[in-house]
Amino acid sequence: MILANLLQSLSGTVNNIFVGQLLGTQALAAVAGMFPILFFFIALIIGIGAGASVLIGQAWGAREPAKVKSIAGAALCLSLLIGLGVALFGGLYTEPMLKALGTPADVLPLALGYARPVMLAMPALLVFILYTQLLRGVGDTVTPLYALLLSTAVSCLLTPAFILGWLGLPRLGVASAAVAAIFSFVTALAFLVAYLRWRGHPLAPDARLLRALRPDWHWLKLVLRIGLPTSVQMIVIALSEVAVLSLVNGFGSDATAAYGAVNQVVNYVQFPALSIAITASILGAQAIGAGKSDRLAAITQTGLVLNLLITGGLVLLGYLASRPLMQMFITDERVVGMAQNLLHIMLWSCLVFGFAALLGGVMRSSGAVLVPTAIAIVSIAFIQVPAAWLLSQRVGIDGVWMAYPIAFSAMLLMQGAYYGLVWRKRKIKRLV
Repeated sequence: MILANLLQSLSGTVNNIFVGQLLGTQALAAVAGMFPILFFFIALIIGIGAGASVLIGQAWGAREPAKVKSIAGAALCLSLLIGLGVALFGGLYTEPMLKALGTPADVLPLALGYARPVMLAMPALLVFILYTQLLRGVGDTVTPLYALLLSTAVSCLLTPAFILGWLGLPRLGVASAAVAAIFSFVTALAFLVAYLRWRGHPLAPDARLLRALRPDWHWLKLVLRIGLPTSVQMIVIALSEVAVLSLVNGFGSDATAAYGAVNQVVNYVQFPALSIAITASILGAQAIGAGKSDRLAAITQTGLVLNLLITGGLVLLGYLASRPLMQMFITDERVVGMAQNLLHIMLWSCLVFGFAALLGGVMRSSGAVLVPTAIAIVSIAFIQVPAAWLLSQRVGIDGVWMAYPIAFSAMLLMQGAYYGLVWRKRKIKRLV
């Protein structure tokens, strides 16, 4: 899962480099202008996938493959319906949506050329994203990695090919990135179908799964009950980050550049922490499904130790190599020094974040999502953002980064208190 997360980030980074370097700043702005819309629907599907993978994990742990197929079919049907709705509405109203987002007039024609094909391809994109999540519910993290490797390779080959007209392909301008992305995930989805059927995988799209591809409200209610809070959390965190960025922008372009460089490093440090939390959630769900809830304590302890070793090791490496890491993104030595100082202020708190995420993941495995999600939202939206604003007024740009350790520490204290005083004393029951 760590490798898959890295691939997804690197794929986006490389394609943005192609667009920016080969087509210019306006083209890059046109692609970036679509991000809020894409993020909203991807966050929604990731939430649905989180809910479905918990239920699938419990059914798989209980050795009930028929329920695994039923849950997967209901979730895939929902993602397909959402995708079709987005394609229909988004394809018709792409221009008004982009105008509502404040897309600059000089960028709007380019943005339309990118956004419309992406909207029309949403059904395949959302199904592909969800399918990779469902596979993790039965403990398969390797097949999604293969699919993402293929998707990344196709995208990185076709984006410059469509921009430059390689291999006899038409030059598509800014639409190159969209068309290449469509080819990449359609190819990866076709690979998933063929590979899973060849292996006789529990989630292979066979006759049983196709029969289950319908809006089964019994399963969908459970999926949405667990999954929607996760979607809301992702959206709130993204909006909070926009608020933090607006504070940073107030300190000038050097501060914004430092913010971008620090975030690049922090993202790669947080990937393992998030992957460990997701793994703990899946293993917890499988243990609950198998009627072995007594294993949850061992799963939690193992996750905490892994976070300490892996995330802690990366944090230590980040401190030791902070200057060369910042120099990878920034050439101005004065700005490098600023970014290095900001990294030193907050990097250690990624370890604290990992502990909090792990506890939340284990609790989610039982279907307990509202309180862990509320704690995460309160910590980010109502502690981090106000603290960043207040401290930035008092101590300057450093104050924005001081807010991260404050928020993550508060999150860990609240998650730990709820885990130890409430959740661990509850009787854990299967949901499927």
